[in-house]
Amino acid sequence: MSAIRAGYLAISYLFLLSIILVWQSTAQASVVAASQAAELKNRFRIDHMVDHLTLVIQRSYGSAPVVVILPDGSKWYSNRHPQTVKWVDGIAADMIYIEKPMPGPWQLLGSVVEGSTIQKISALDIAVEPLPQPLYQGERLKVTARLLGDDLTMRMPGLDYMVEWTARFTSQHLATDDNFATGTVIVGEYKDNGELFDEVPDDGIFTGSQNLQQPAGHYVLNVTARNNVFEREYTMPFELSAQPIQVKMVPNSDPLKEIWQVQLAVDESVVVLAQTHFEFELVGPAGLSLPLTVQTVTSANQILFLPKVTEYGSYRVQGHAFSTTVDGREIVLNLPEMFFNLIEPPAPAPSVEELAEKAAIQAEFEEQEAKDNAMFWIITINGILFLLGVVGLVIWRKKQTLAKAMAAAEERLKQNPESNQNSQEGLLESVDLDDIDLTMPDDKN
Repeated sequence: MSAIRAGYLAISYLFLLSIILVWQSTAQASVVAASQAAELKNRFRIDHMVDHLTLVIQRSYGSAPVVVILPDGSKWYSNRHPQTVKWVDGIAADMIYIEKPMPGPWQLLGSVVEGSTIQKISALDIAVEPLPQPLYQGERLKVTARLLGDDLTMRMPGLDYMVEWTARFTSQHLATDDNFATGTVIVGEYKDNGELFDEVPDDGIFTGSQNLQQPAGHYVLNVTARNNVFEREYTMPFELSAQPIQVKMVPNSDPLKEIWQVQLAVDESVVVLAQTHFEFELVGPAGLSLPLTVQTVTSANQILFLPKVTEYGSYRVQGHAFSTTVDGREIVLNLPEMFFNLIEPPAPAPSVEELAEKAAIQAEFEEQEAKDNAMFWIITINGILFLLGVVGLVIWRKKQTLAKAMAAAEERLKQNPESNQNSQEGLLESVDLDDIDLTMPDDKN
């Protein structure tokens, strides 16, 4: 009996143990992280000790902004809320700043992404990577910045569209610097879109490339991150130094015969000569584009011979220098563009024979032109005289005909005299238009 009882107890123990394990596994499967436990079904709670906070809510891409339901049942919309509330709605997120929020349970209505957390941030700040020193003119520089929420990097799709980053250089106006009168210039921005120098989109790391084509001197870097909810600023004084590598076009005394040259000068006290390399491109007329590479620099002052050019026109040489500073920092420099022109030489002066032949041709041309002009005027004058003669002959013929008609009328009056009162009328009536012959003498034949 004791053995049976012992077996029964063992089976009961195992059964009870299996029930406990099943219950534990079920309980573990339903456990939620503490940061999300109060945010299930888009609900969260704000306690009475919170003076202000910022809500960052991730939505489905392209969805409408959320509707905020307060503990008292009132509603806030992105375009209708109290003045103490600042709201930015992006393509895939909402950022809402609330002053003195009402304690109690809050709720969101909208297409909140499943599994995302509602970030309740008390402090927003930015972390900007400082500029390296020394920093050189024309240097190609990659810099990063991050948006911090309670000292943690904020990462969310669409955050790039919600925050505007701007980088400015402000001259410190030192009389000995080249940038004394430069003032403030915008030199770049930071993006988290996976383009240009940014490695991964929406990873919370904003990447920028500053425009360092500015006069050398002392500046203050000012980086601003802002939107309608917040504005944060980072400042850093720095010096922009002159390039340790200089390039210039060597003057050419005979461009048609000699080859154009570029002088390369490297400051060995700043960069390592053995780790300095050049890449150029010669651009010219007719679509000319020739790459030129200087992989090995053997001297601090070295000459680069350009390919011989034959097309007349303007040329430019643009390039980059890749080097390492004596402190071990890798740098890429955008070198200033250089220009030169290949001008077509003037034509040689004509010989005596060519001048004589040209003069003879000119004289013959002028003689022929004078003959043509004389012939023109002879024909024109004769034509005018002919027309005047014809007109005069017609007029004379009409006068002769009219005189004959008048003589015939007078003869009739003499043969048939009438009273003086009707003599004039008879004279006029006796002149019959049919008796007037207007034809030319030649027409009668």
